[in-house]
Amino acid sequence: MAEHDADQGVILMGCGDVGPIHEPMLPYSALVKPTLAAADIRFGQCERVYSERGSLQVHSGGRHSRLKPHLASVFSDCGFDVVSVASNHAMDWGEEALLDTLDVLRARGIQTVGAGRNIEEARRPALIERKGVQVAILAYCSIVNEGYAAGPAQAGVAPMRAHTYYEALEYQAGIPPRVVTVPHEADLAALAADIADAKRRAQVVVVSLHWGLHFIPRAIADYQPVVARAAFAAGADLILGGHAHVPKAVAVYGGKVCLYSLSNFIMTSPAPSAQRAQVFLERYGARLDPDYPHLPYGTDAKRSLIARAVLTRAGARRVSFLPVLIDRHLRPEVLAGRDPRFAEALAYMEWASEDFPHRFTVEGDEVVVNAP
Repeated sequence: MAEHDADQGVILMGCGDVGPIHEPMLPYSALVKPTLAAADIRFGQCERVYSERGSLQVHSGGRHSRLKPHLASVFSDCGFDVVSVASNHAMDWGEEALLDTLDVLRARGIQTVGAGRNIEEARRPALIERKGVQVAILAYCSIVNEGYAAGPAQAGVAPMRAHTYYEALEYQAGIPPRVVTVPHEADLAALAADIADAKRRAQVVVVSLHWGLHFIPRAIADYQPVVARAAFAAGADLILGGHAHVPKAVAVYGGKVCLYSLSNFIMTSPAPSAQRAQVFLERYGARLDPDYPHLPYGTDAKRSLIARAVLTRAGARRVSFLPVLIDRHLRPEVLAGRDPRFAEALAYMEWASEDFPHRFTVEGDEVVVNAP
């Protein structure tokens, strides 16, 4: 990595989804801690709630989304400074469990974004100053079940929802339609207003979006580039995407970088049944990896990225990503540039990003992202 960056800007490292359910916690971060220690600001995405209260909601994604509070130690082990709680599981166990999660993370000295006791708190940025550079981080969720969005007097996530429509491709009855998604206008306007306000308070604005299509390689929903461009137009300097459980495209819009999905970072889940594996294949067109029974999100779920950005008073001066491979102990391992697996990971990201404006350049152990 470029050693001179440390003297010329603030190093931000952004990681994907975190929420292992299997103990012990400490080993998960063992391989990646030296890399994260080199950052000035570390960001991650919370995929669970940490509480012993609440009740399972009718729209919940599963019972394993609520964990004992002590399991949040994984966030401290990684040294995260800011964590987004804007996930599709944030309200799986209701308001009490979400609020407990915020308290658990904050008690560990971690700022939370993207969820709160009301919509005002959910939309409030985390503000961090390092080396004289003021950084604001905002987070939103596009995968929002009924009752999960925060309101004026209701706990929940900061929403960036989308509408889905089906467009007939032919006049023949029965031909599969094209799926069209468009951003929710009010949510998009609120997001843009939040970014503009944050830009008045900080020199750099980073936006986390929990969005898109999970498990399906490459696929980007129509609404995502629209939201990304609107966020950049409002003043965002960098977008970090989550939710997909697989790496997705990296794109450059107007000189600013959007990483559509950083994938898993530290995740475990119950081993799936044979029936679940078949449903997964039929619904998402992806096979589960028998070597990773507790990472049941598809064969590419073990691929991951750490976003790395050099932040200055003028914005994100240099953005790159570190290819990561999750090992069979479900520990993220940062790949060295000379490792053959690094080249394979880069080829995958070129394939995932080929329909989006970008240019990748390898510099040491990182892949620098520029406009084409």
